[in-house]
Amino acid sequence: MSQRLLVFLAGLLLVSAVASWVYYRRSVARTPVDLWALVPDDAVLVAATHDHPTLVRHLKETQLWDNLATVRYFQQVEEHVALLDSLGGRRNSVLSFLGTKLVLTSVHVTGPDQFDLLFLVPVGSVRQHRQVRILTEALSQNARFRVSTREYAGQQLTHIEERATGTGITYFNFRNTLVLSASEALVEAVARRQERPGQPSIAADFRDTDYRKIKDVDATLLINYRQLPPFLGVFFRPELQPAFRQLSSLSRNGLLEMKLTGNRVQFNGFSNPETAAGSWHQPLRRQPPGRLRMAEVLSTRTAALVHLGATPAALRATLPADTTAAAALVDSLAASLGSEAALCYLASPSVRVPGGRLALVHCPDPARTNRLLGLLRRRTGTSPSFERVGPYQLHQTGVPALAGRLLGPLFAPDAGSRGPGATAVVGQYLALADEPAALRTWLTDVAGGQTWSRSPAQVSFLQETLPLARVSVMLDTRNSWNLLVRALTETRRAGLLRNETLFKRFPQVAWQLMPHDMAQEQSDGQYYTQLVLRHPPVGPAVARPQAQAGVGSSLSFRAGLGTTGPVLAAPGEARSPLLVQDRAGVLHSVTADNTVAWSDSLGGPLIAPPAPLAVGGKAHLALATASRVFLLTDKGQPAPNFPLNLPDTLQATYLATAPGAGAQPARLLVADRYANLYLYDTNGSAPPAWQPKKLDFALAAAPLLLNVAGRDVVVTLLGNGYVYAFDGLGNPMPGFPISVGARLASGAFVESGATLRRTRLTVVNQHGELVTFTLSGDVAPRRRVATWSRTSTFQLVPDQQQRRYVVVRDDGQGRLTVFEPGGRQLVERRFLTSAPKPVQLFDFGAGRQVLVLTEPGPGKAYLYDARGRLVGGEPFDSNAPTVELTYEAATGTYQFYRVVGNELKRLALKLD
Repeated sequence: MSQRLLVFLAGLLLVSAVASWVYYRRSVARTPVDLWALVPDDAVLVAATHDHPTLVRHLKETQLWDNLATVRYFQQVEEHVALLDSLGGRRNSVLSFLGTKLVLTSVHVTGPDQFDLLFLVPVGSVRQHRQVRILTEALSQNARFRVSTREYAGQQLTHIEERATGTGITYFNFRNTLVLSASEALVEAVARRQERPGQPSIAADFRDTDYRKIKDVDATLLINYRQLPPFLGVFFRPELQPAFRQLSSLSRNGLLEMKLTGNRVQFNGFSNPETAAGSWHQPLRRQPPGRLRMAEVLSTRTAALVHLGATPAALRATLPADTTAAAALVDSLAASLGSEAALCYLASPSVRVPGGRLALVHCPDPARTNRLLGLLRRRTGTSPSFERVGPYQLHQTGVPALAGRLLGPLFAPDAGSRGPGATAVVGQYLALADEPAALRTWLTDVAGGQTWSRSPAQVSFLQETLPLARVSVMLDTRNSWNLLVRALTETRRAGLLRNETLFKRFPQVAWQLMPHDMAQEQSDGQYYTQLVLRHPPVGPAVARPQAQAGVGSSLSFRAGLGTTGPVLAAPGEARSPLLVQDRAGVLHSVTADNTVAWSDSLGGPLIAPPAPLAVGGKAHLALATASRVFLLTDKGQPAPNFPLNLPDTLQATYLATAPGAGAQPARLLVADRYANLYLYDTNGSAPPAWQPKKLDFALAAAPLLLNVAGRDVVVTLLGNGYVYAFDGLGNPMPGFPISVGARLASGAFVESGATLRRTRLTVVNQHGELVTFTLSGDVAPRRRVATWSRTSTFQLVPDQQQRRYVVVRDDGQGRLTVFEPGGRQLVERRFLTSAPKPVQLFDFGAGRQVLVLTEPGPGKAYLYDARGRLVGGEPFDSNAPTVELTYEAATGTYQFYRVVGNELKRLALKLD
């Protein structure tokens, strides 16, 4: 071959390679992957999640996160995630990796008693590809793991195995999408699926539906009802399979949106009917949906209820022809029944005792139904005697499996049932039981008024379900616990017992299907589907997403909230718990996840925001009501010797604290409105000179309890313009009192120093002058900040960290002006009302300054940024005189807390 030809062929090969690479980058790699098309057809459930940080937060709000943390499977996942985070070199790296991507998680049955999960995770950037590679390399170098690769169906599969247990995961990268699972068979199924492109997606019936565009949707759930019986067969005994197959044959698949809201998890969406021959949808297809009207005869002992809005004729459509002697009477009895029927399971007192089972069906003419039952008993030679339970009569049926012959195979008795069967008519409902004991228990509850219609929890639950439905399945997980344990296979019982708390987290469950368009003649239209998991509201508050832009949340308190407003337990820390007090005097600690961590009844409103106080090297909170002083741990537990009971004649209005030093305990200073000062330590001791220390004039603000070079100093600002300072024994300090030249109406800004001379305090008098003095009695020259008038008042407002301050002038005629200490005007605003308007300053450094003006009358809070601009262009609703603001440096987001009615609302703001 000539050299020229060789060069030509090499150039042609190079051009072909470049063209192939360009084609791949431009056409193939940029073509978005349909994740749903990657999921194998045998998936039972497919969950699609997108905003994972919000999802985790909502799981914590519903308190599901703590319950999931106790499940062994999730504990293993958490351990693996923690390992990946440590190898990734930063906290929550896995959660940040997922971010707002669309991630699919599918459930598949992979064995007779086994199921596995398949994850599809997009990789969106070169940096994330590098993260995956670095993590894989780090695991390969870890002695605990073994990493291997192999080729399968044109894909390179990577297997990571834990040497000690032999468990691991397998994954491969398909066009920037990670396909991973603990089951190699599932990953191989996805790889084989790519060899036959063009196969219909598992979500092909819902290709035009995208719940992610709907506000507050946390996830999307696809249900493959055809695969549901095998999946339930992994957990439950084989004899329950016929019931599972019948219930699931109403639909073939469904797509639901999931919302986590406080005390409930709700799924809403649509399901396609099962049109295959022999499905349960066929006899029910033309039945109108019905209401659940039998609440008055449903016992509170009910564990599970299958409610049907269908006539007996439709339910009996699949029964074989009845050739018995009583067939004609059974048909007549069925014709006398209405279009509402239910299968009811009663709670069992023990796992070893089977639960009671009975059928309830509406009978429009109870007299006719009773007459037909009497004819049936005579025809079959059954004794006419009966047992009286309260005002009701219990009869034997005389016909084996009467409920199944009247209402179809779903109501047929269990294989192990050998009882004679019993009937009773209560009001307009006929009850049929396999065992007389079950009917006797039910009649006792109905006669005693223990029914759903008289249970507030059940009434509120029914109000949150669909008013009309063709099929409703309702569970009470607490009542059904023993039944569930009994129904599980032996291999699954131990796992259920370990996860009892999670299972009972939502005791009220309802799954309902209703024809989407009841007026439409099309009998095979979609079902509107709703699945609700709910627990009755417990505790002091219920969390729910906030309606404003989906960037916040709210916590609704039953007792309402007081007017003291929210305060942080540890000021300046973005993730600190928030403390609020309701109108019943109960203090609640609200976590950053919008849940109530603890509550403590204080017996009265707080007189001041809680003050952090270190006692014995541990963080505590000092709080005070008018008659008691409390010292609480971060768990809400009282410290030893607390609370302190104040004298009956004392009505406290102020509280100040000082930490302990060495053997000296922490101190607490209490003052009342008559300028009487009381000093205590955390051991309960009280110096005689402070019982009380009476001043000559009313206090202008809370007294200050300072510790300078190991010495206690109490500084009091009086409304007449005089400042007094006392030592720990109650003696006046040298150089005091001092006069600031005019009246005082606010507190002091303290600049701590190592000595008395270096400790400086600054106040503003009612002539608009700033006065600075030291604890040695030295007074600096006064400097005027703004002009004053007879109606104006001045206040000095420090920030939340006591690092800087502003001066506020209220001219008494509705105009409020805020100045810097140098006199530069920051904000000026005119208000309609002339009542006092609280002002707060929040400073988070680097120019991140927020000023809050609150107008209590109309209940509005005005937020101004560092440039004096009104945040949002309009005020926020706020019923409390104060608000709270925190800053999260990692996200550059401000968290704004306010009280609106009975709700504590949180809103995320971007101000920079």
